[in-house]
Amino acid sequence: MKKKVLAILICSVMTLTLASCGGAESEDSSSADSYNVGIVQLVQHVALDSATQGFKDALTDKLGDKVTFDEQNASGDIPTCSIICNQFVSSNVDLIMANATPALQSAQAATNEIPVLGTSVTDYGTALGIDDFSGTTGTNISGTSDLAPLDEQAAMLQELFPDASDVGILYCSAEPNSKYQYEVVKGHLEDMGYTVKEYTFSDSNDVQAVTKLAASDCDVIYLPTDNTVASNSEIIKNVCVPAGVPIIAGEEGICKGCGVATLSISYYDLGYATGEMAYEILVNGADPATMEIEFAPKFTKKYNAEICDILGITIPDDYIAIED
Repeated sequence: MKKKVLAILICSVMTLTLASCGGAESEDSSSADSYNVGIVQLVQHVALDSATQGFKDALTDKLGDKVTFDEQNASGDIPTCSIICNQFVSSNVDLIMANATPALQSAQAATNEIPVLGTSVTDYGTALGIDDFSGTTGTNISGTSDLAPLDEQAAMLQELFPDASDVGILYCSAEPNSKYQYEVVKGHLEDMGYTVKEYTFSDSNDVQAVTKLAASDCDVIYLPTDNTVASNSEIIKNVCVPAGVPIIAGEEGICKGCGVATLSISYYDLGYATGEMAYEILVNGADPATMEIEFAPKFTKKYNAEICDILGITIPDDYIAIED
């Protein structure tokens, strides 16, 4: 009888132990199926906001409430990007999404282990200091590029302003991708016979003065995809429109603020594609080191009807008006 009671007790203990182990396994499995993603965005403006929303929507569509976001905005301050990224590393997030080049550079400096995806970044080789960049970084970083074909943007300027002589390219010297765009577009425009002049400012404080100089010297201004430009498009408009100087812009948000035409991409779609890449990393174990940088799937010729009307510019029929 005593042996029978002892056997029952032993079985009971084993059952409880197995149940406890099973519960722990279930809890670990549940934890593995939830993800915390840090988002660092350089500054608030339409293009970057759209990219962030697209990224979040893609992951939410695929993961539902299994993904949470720690979304931080640096308000245009690059050192703040570094602080945010270091906080993400301390929190051991599962992935960092870096929106804009300075944000990506800060993430690169903060970690070489946590997967990082960039978006709204023009050229990853330039941004990350990779010589002879071939499309993959070989590190914990990948992402999407907002680079529209620069030769086609130069051709757009020629199409709309064939009789112009001097073209000014205006950008922030603190943004390396803007310098890259300047060099490429300059080469295309010079091949077309234009005289190209460079105008740079170091931060928002110099935008108005440098824009006034460019508007007084040039027939047309080209603005690359540049975060400081995007944040100060109203100032640029208030200088160039009264001066009668048209602007070709590198992206739709800038064009809506101060330009006449652009070769546009959808930043929402770009962010969504970045979110799909994040899903492949988080759920399917994809390695950022071997993931090709992805580009926008399509480009659209768009124009700013209001500014075109003010400046008396006639736009070809294959352009689409930017919506309010």
